[in-house]
Amino acid sequence: MATRIPMNNESVSSTAGTTRSIGRLGPLADVVIERIRVSDEVAASKFGTASPIEDPVREEQVLEQVKKQADAAGVNPDAAVAFFRDQITASKVVQKGLFARWTAHPEEAPTTRPDLGQIRVRLDRLTTDLLQELKNTERLRDKPVACEVQLALAIRSGAALERLDPLHRQALNVATRSVCRSSGPAGQR
Repeated sequence: MATRIPMNNESVSSTAGTTRSIGRLGPLADVVIERIRVSDEVAASKFGTASPIEDPVREEQVLEQVKKQADAAGVNPDAAVAFFRDQITASKVVQKGLFARWTAHPEEAPTTRPDLGQIRVRLDRLTTDLLQELKNTERLRDKPVACEVQLALAIRSGAALERLDPLHRQALNVATRSVCRSSGPAGQR
């Protein structure tokens, strides 16, 4: 089965503009899933080129911008940076997985190369949407048990409704690992 990469302004996901995932964190999960799907296009734009998956300089620029935007939006900048670091890691999970798949099965590799500049414009919009969802869910995310229950509902329902494959489910788990603020030691949920 060939990997289909949406192009230009075409919707990457049926979640765009609608809430499908269950629970109070459903809207956040929907935007995270949309961002993960954009990672397919990022991979297609880089595959077979000299563009690396890992780009620490670009990643730090993105995180610095997120910190500024979070502060301006009234979102805890440190929490936002941790969350977006997870988004970047999740994107790399998808890119590495697709590179491996396409290398092993060249017939599944994309036949067109999306414009990374246009993709970055969409990622910027998704960053704004994600920061708004972090703001909207701030009180819930401060309640570890309630947050964990709502997050489980949201990501499981979203993954099922979007029919995410194992690679994209893995990325979703990575992308949401710092959504809930833990009452335990850092890194535990």
